[in-house]
Amino acid sequence: MEELKISGQLVDVVARTIRPATITVSGTKITSVEYITEAPNVYLIPGFVDAHIHIESSMLLPTEFARQSVVHGTVACVCDPHEIANVCGVEGIDFMIKNGKQSPMKFYFGAPSCVPATEFDSAGAVLGAVEVDALLARDDIYFLAEMMNYPGVIEHNTEVYAKLSAAQKYRKPIDGHAPELTGDGLKAYAAAGISTDHECMTIAEAEAKLALGMKIQIREGSAAKNFDDLLPLMDKYTDHIMFCSDDKHPDDLLKNGHINTLARRAVAAGYNPVDVLRVCSYNPVKHYGLNVGLLQTGDEADFVIVDDLKDFRINEVYIAGRKVVADGNALFNVVEGETVINNFQAEKITVADIHVAPEGNSLKVIVVDDGQLFTHSHRVAPRTVEGNVVSDVQQDVLKLVVYNRYRPSKPAVGFIRNIGLKAGAMASTVSHDSHNIVAVGASDEEIVRAINCLIDSKGGVLACNSDEMKMLPLPVAGLISVKNGEETARLYEEVDAMAKRLGSTLKAPFMTLAFMSLLVIPKLKLSDKGLFDGRSYSFTALMDDVENR
Repeated sequence: MEELKISGQLVDVVARTIRPATITVSGTKITSVEYITEAPNVYLIPGFVDAHIHIESSMLLPTEFARQSVVHGTVACVCDPHEIANVCGVEGIDFMIKNGKQSPMKFYFGAPSCVPATEFDSAGAVLGAVEVDALLARDDIYFLAEMMNYPGVIEHNTEVYAKLSAAQKYRKPIDGHAPELTGDGLKAYAAAGISTDHECMTIAEAEAKLALGMKIQIREGSAAKNFDDLLPLMDKYTDHIMFCSDDKHPDDLLKNGHINTLARRAVAAGYNPVDVLRVCSYNPVKHYGLNVGLLQTGDEADFVIVDDLKDFRINEVYIAGRKVVADGNALFNVVEGETVINNFQAEKITVADIHVAPEGNSLKVIVVDDGQLFTHSHRVAPRTVEGNVVSDVQQDVLKLVVYNRYRPSKPAVGFIRNIGLKAGAMASTVSHDSHNIVAVGASDEEIVRAINCLIDSKGGVLACNSDEMKMLPLPVAGLISVKNGEETARLYEEVDAMAKRLGSTLKAPFMTLAFMSLLVIPKLKLSDKGLFDGRSYSFTALMDDVENR
């Protein structure tokens, strides 16, 4: 077997040292690490690991996600496939695993814990305790994915605890999801064996979870951006934090990088590069028990060669001893001709289907903040035209619709502020976590047009106006494109640009829209069954008779 010898300044995140060394690679392994007096002025660093991501959010097949992210030095991802599982069940999880194996990147998939995310919305599949136990018994399932049903944990729900017990039985980590949870509830949540959280927004919240033994995954995705607020955790908790993206849109991945960008920002903020690289590699590898090398003798040969420990410009990337990136280019091909799976039964609607009769003088409105998944609520006087409550563009209060795509039903209608459209509509079948159709618009007619176009295409994201439409088709489960990353990013950018021409001021309007039906993140959201209060964990009336404020 041919050996490969590579010399440079070796960053040992285990010993926390930087020393000149020569590594010998034979097959998939590093067979020796020899420390020497002098070596080339390049750095050998462990490959970057995304500690929590939903690959489906990139709208790319795993193989194509791999091709686009390895050039940024990513060698492994800890993946929760609950997006496709909500649409296609276990078949969707198997689809992602099989596709991912066609690339050199190391994908570590978990068993989704909450399909559907709640009992208050409709998904295309149900994964109960029996199905989750069967998944966790498999060697290709590495952890129990984020337990979003924190009320179920606190209240000792039988089904929830059966899933937690299954993870403990198979000795697999349990990921968490507990936004704003505090006090006795948080203590009960951590005591159930839940070991991570990626939903923190403040240092105080993170420290409360750290004090209970949880690890904090600092998130910087395309919609939720908590990196700057949480980075000071590096001052005291280097061994207990990881970096993750959670959700990453295709244009963001191609243009702005991946975990390497977070490493660059952390070093620029004054943190030790070895500590930063440890957070990006050693911590997730050890926490999840990943078969990912850390530049030790006997490890898998997973590493990156960079010019320096400031900009982290990538020269070469190796995964399992195979060079997969050179000079900024991936050295493996696009996977083409992938089988398409989907679950789409929705029928077209009419304007009458989203008619809202005025039933009070006060309208509850979802208020979004750019870059955050949390929402607020506000009350306004409804704008009514011929007995129908409609969008009020002047007040930036737009009609929001969530429509069940799995079985016949009536669309649910709410209202939202800070999307910003002045005309036209936006619609998507990426709608966390059940992935029903979500649409928002300046008029009922444009909302219906957008929804019906998605029904024709069986999945996608689109922006439309009376005389123009831009669309990215997503034929795989209504979530994923079969096109390459460059083409997917180009089409997505066209749709995104049109939404902004129509008036949206959000940085990632479609990512924000996708989270307006995610009930497990407060405060006010809309499911296919109605308006939902995430604090009381119950449905709430759209209108009533109270003083507007």
